[in-house]
Amino acid sequence: MPDTVAVEDLRVGMFVHLDLGWMAHPFALSSFRIESEDEIARIRALGLKRLRWSRERSRLTQVQDAVPVVAPGEDPARTAAAERERRDALARQRAAAQRCQAQFDEASTALREVIAAVRNRPAQAREAAEALAQGLLDKLDPDAEVCVLALSGGAGERSTAHALNVSVISMLLGRVLAFPAAEMRDLLVGALLHDIGKLDLPARLHHHEERFTQAELNTYRDHVRLGVAHGRRMGLSDAAVSVIEQHHENADGTGYPQRLIMDRMSTPARIVSMVNRYDNLCNPRLPGRALTPHEALSTLFAQASGKFDGTMLTAFIRMMGVYPAGSVVQLTDDRYAIVTHVNASRPLKPRVLVHDERIPREDALLINLVDAPDLGIRRSLTPSQLPSAARAYLDPSPKVAYFFEPVHVQPETAWA
Repeated sequence: MPDTVAVEDLRVGMFVHLDLGWMAHPFALSSFRIESEDEIARIRALGLKRLRWSRERSRLTQVQDAVPVVAPGEDPARTAAAERERRDALARQRAAAQRCQAQFDEASTALREVIAAVRNRPAQAREAAEALAQGLLDKLDPDAEVCVLALSGGAGERSTAHALNVSVISMLLGRVLAFPAAEMRDLLVGALLHDIGKLDLPARLHHHEERFTQAELNTYRDHVRLGVAHGRRMGLSDAAVSVIEQHHENADGTGYPQRLIMDRMSTPARIVSMVNRYDNLCNPRLPGRALTPHEALSTLFAQASGKFDGTMLTAFIRMMGVYPAGSVVQLTDDRYAIVTHVNASRPLKPRVLVHDERIPREDALLINLVDAPDLGIRRSLTPSQLPSAARAYLDPSPKVAYFFEPVHVQPETAWA
């Protein structure tokens, strides 16, 4: 059971819980371990008198590192420092993944509350959607590079996960394309609600199927019109409504419902149309039809490039990397790995988690290929192509969910 503590008694290492809601504080999570005196000062600035904290999850004592084995001729102090740096970097990467998963989960909960309010409390739903969009934007550090992470646990309920996936990736692409703040918020609100019209469809028609009759296909496609109606009732901005209205349009005029060409589509809608297609390829209703992130990106480029804004598609591929986060790959030294992080500024050199049967899964190697000049990616694989031991070790998720992590550039080391 969590105890409570007065804010003046907070200490570095305490695991605390802020009962304020995700958008009401400046931290990445509502529950976290205090890492610095600066974080304590920011908590005190919130005006709270007491807050909950968990003793069992706190680290209030320093544990001395074990002394590593030193080879003859090596400097013991330097070897110990390198080992501490290795463990610290691994801990930072794992903490980042856990933080992103928790943020995704919190945002998913907020989005479900938005959707629940759409029919009977439309104005409240609009306010909540705008608050969620602003909360996501506030987590996006404008002064840092951004890594796109693949989350390991899938994404819960499909429709909410899909909307959030599309929103997160669209937001990151809007950042790359230097959208102004107001346009970014409209882009996000529209992306979060792009499928809201499906509220009025039977559940069996929520996801497009090739076996649909013409009548079923027409009903399915009507979710666009229904979504626009909900958007108007909610009082969304025209720009956000345009995303809902045009998220199935294509640049070559082959989309629906209006068969618009690119020049008649709004800029935010061009982004969401493309990202929506990418996520549907990665996360179809039937998992057996899923493409790997690498295959989905290749499909957009090779088979559907004319359907999307070429400039945006190029920026999207550059941002996601040739091997997007979540891709299963074989390295140039023949080891198998899964891409965990892609830094948009170094898309050909992602971070990978590597299969090595000599190392326990919980201590698996996380290699930043930027710092491994002699190591690269040979090819992309499907999970079924992995040897059984590597598949069990890497445990690729049947669903792909994305979030982002600001990265303040600092020297890093790869351990192979």
